[in-house]
Amino acid sequence: MSEHRRKPPQPQGGGRAAARRGQSGATSGRRAAPRGATGSPSDSYGSSPTGSGDEERPYGGRAEARRAAQRSGGRRRAAEPGRGGRRAAPGGPTGPGRGHGRAADPGKKRFIDYPRAGKYGVARWVPSWKLVTGLFIGFLGSLVAVAGIGYAMVGIPQIDETAKAQNNVYYWSDKTEMVSTGGETNRQIVNLSQIPKAMQNAVISQENKTFYTDSGIDPKGIARAVFNMATGGETQGGSTITQQYVKNARLGDQSQTISRKFKEIFISVKVGTKLSKDEIMEGYLNSAYYGRNAYGIQAAARAYFNKDAIKLNEGECAFLAAMLKGATYYDPAGSVSIDPAATPEANRKRATVQMQDTLDKMVEYGHLDATTRAKYTKLPKVQNPRFNTALSGQIGYLVDMANSSLVRNSEETGITENKLRQGGYSIYTTFDKKKVNELEKSVKKVQKANIKPKERPETDTHVQFGGASVNPATGAIEAIYGGEDATKHFTNNADETGAQVGSTFKPFVLAAAMKWGVRDPKGLAEQAQDERTKVSPKSFYSGKNKLKIRDYRGEIWRNEKGEEWNQVNDGDQSLGSPPKYQIDLREAMRESVNSAFVQLGMDVGLDKVKESAVDAGILESSLTGTDYPSFSIGTSQPSAIRMAGAYATFATSGEQRSPFSVKQVTDKDGEVYTHKTVTKEAFTPQVADNVTDVLKTVVEKGTGTNAQLTGREVAGKTGTTDGNRSAWFVGYTPQLSTAISMFRLDDNEKNQNREFLEMYGTGNQKKIHGASFPSVIWHDYMEQALKGKKPEPFPVPEPIGEIINDIPTPTAAPTPTETEESSPSPSPTPSESLTSPTPTPTETCFGFQCNDIGGSDNGGTDGGVTSSPTPTTTETEGNSNGNANGNGGIFGGPSG
Repeated sequence: MSEHRRKPPQPQGGGRAAARRGQSGATSGRRAAPRGATGSPSDSYGSSPTGSGDEERPYGGRAEARRAAQRSGGRRRAAEPGRGGRRAAPGGPTGPGRGHGRAADPGKKRFIDYPRAGKYGVARWVPSWKLVTGLFIGFLGSLVAVAGIGYAMVGIPQIDETAKAQNNVYYWSDKTEMVSTGGETNRQIVNLSQIPKAMQNAVISQENKTFYTDSGIDPKGIARAVFNMATGGETQGGSTITQQYVKNARLGDQSQTISRKFKEIFISVKVGTKLSKDEIMEGYLNSAYYGRNAYGIQAAARAYFNKDAIKLNEGECAFLAAMLKGATYYDPAGSVSIDPAATPEANRKRATVQMQDTLDKMVEYGHLDATTRAKYTKLPKVQNPRFNTALSGQIGYLVDMANSSLVRNSEETGITENKLRQGGYSIYTTFDKKKVNELEKSVKKVQKANIKPKERPETDTHVQFGGASVNPATGAIEAIYGGEDATKHFTNNADETGAQVGSTFKPFVLAAAMKWGVRDPKGLAEQAQDERTKVSPKSFYSGKNKLKIRDYRGEIWRNEKGEEWNQVNDGDQSLGSPPKYQIDLREAMRESVNSAFVQLGMDVGLDKVKESAVDAGILESSLTGTDYPSFSIGTSQPSAIRMAGAYATFATSGEQRSPFSVKQVTDKDGEVYTHKTVTKEAFTPQVADNVTDVLKTVVEKGTGTNAQLTGREVAGKTGTTDGNRSAWFVGYTPQLSTAISMFRLDDNEKNQNREFLEMYGTGNQKKIHGASFPSVIWHDYMEQALKGKKPEPFPVPEPIGEIINDIPTPTAAPTPTETEESSPSPSPTPSESLTSPTPTPTETCFGFQCNDIGGSDNGGTDGGVTSSPTPTTTETEGNSNGNANGNGGIFGGPSG
């Protein structure tokens, strides 16, 4: 090494620091050779404690040496023994010395360098691009392998192999067989040549406009469906016709799982590559479910139009394409038993919109000319959905009710519509065969004797009845009358709402008054709190005809237009003790006085009246007009089943149990579902038993005398609505609660609007009341239904509430003549002729006008007409902006 590159001698006595200072001051400006360049150990810095005077220093210090060592892959070495913790020279005592030595051998390289060697901190955990690329290629390769295996393992489904559904067997309550049905697959496969081109174009336009050009799968739809299933969201089917065909053809596996979805993807891909588009279209239209137990286009054409598929026109094809969206919500027949929202009216509206949309798309995509499209602006005429003679009579209604109960409560039962269609279930119902037969006999007996549409076509056509019996102790529905015949009249009159219940709603008003009480206007004004007084049945209210209804503050109630409400009684009469015509609530219930209960409802609060009805078991969805005074006298439309169930709550001293129709379901593996009765306290025994006691007087000597049973206590209530459009009797014993309804309704498919018709003159009666035909049917049925059962008494009620609006005792008793002619007593006792009074023409008002109509019918009335002498003091006050009976809309109300 040349002299001019040698380091200057290190000053003596200055130590290591002085040496560094000297070096920095005497540098020649050229960088020292790297450590070990001479190959001599003495060339390394730090070979001796003080260093050599002729050695050059390659780096500025230990820190730089450490950094250099790190860069070269070296590591810190353990401290040399005896150096007091100071760093050992690289290579040990005989190594090249302290400072920077040669980098250590990194060792054998790993196959997967992760965490990454030679990296520190976050860098150790960031994969290299080589690793990422390798993994991605491996992943794609795995997918290809799995897809190949999956593709090879699946086969193309055969439609005819899916038609293997089993029957469901239905049993009566005594476990004897009722009927075996429901599992037959109504399918007849036809060739594509027998399917109208319009039907093919309709489903393409609505379901998959790119059908002839796509690959058969929709990646976005698949990803969405898989994600939803994985996250527990709403499941979705395949969005292409090919995927839907595969799904329809695989009836044996309809589970909503990711594995099934992937399997369907492989099948769809294979179908798309192996079958032509025409073959796929043929398979899809032959496998799709159109409702009414119809699988395939041929069965659907027969089910809806009673014709072969090839004869369907463009409008009918567009209609059937709408059914593919879900017949529950598009079949014009309705499916209220499955979903209350699926009424015939709502379904017709949805089907019309969907059908028109399909036709518009067919024009838009060039599948239909505008002139032909213009021919189809309304729904085509469809026929009755039932053809199975095994389901005739009441059986069809019973099976439908059991099925809809299972499907509607699928979260609890675990039985979906798809599973039910596949069959294989044994379904044990609550229906009592004897009671069902007796109820049907009782209806037909009255109908045959009194309803004669050929003799009186203007008044006796479209007359319908409905009925239901519920066991108070369990809530089991033991009998229903759904209509004339399930294969001829497919609306279940026992289960579908529609007919207003009239005065049969009044017990809920009385129960609310005894449970919560009437509001105290003084307490509200002074203390700003809801002070209430619980009411006794002995309390007095006005029975005055055309009574001005007031709110709880005493102010005259007015509607949103500022109009007053004048409540009219049935028969246009005032009842009670003049001049205020006060009448106690027991008598007001007995004679069905509208004015008293409308005012009582206002005093209690219509919100509490509503709560009382719901607590008893009425569905809130069936309650209407809840903000109007007439709500208290029955503008709502509960079903016969719900009315029977709600009255059963009074029969059990306030214990409410929801009506049910299926006790148990089993399949080949054993038990699937068992009903568990849930009991709630709707009212205290004190409240419920007092309601029952009041309703007993209705049957004993009021409007419901036709319902008296031999040797049994009966409680019940009649109901008639304004316009005489419906009539009810609902009554119960401790063992059975039954509701009977009667109405006129033309629900032919040609009639787009369900309109209830008047019943003046129906059955050759001036007016139909709940006290007439409904109570007679109730009586005849209950006599037979309870035959052989030991009579049971109702509980004796405990006194309840306070007597409000009490009238003072008169100072002088009126003469017998005065009492008879002008001042009926507060609690008149009707004579036995109440069941057959002489019809007396009366005036009943509807809305804002009055008409002259007939009076009572034989069998008594239930809206204020009694056999007591008519008071000579007659109301001459006009209707004055007010309202009449009340049931003809928001300004109407049932009359009795």
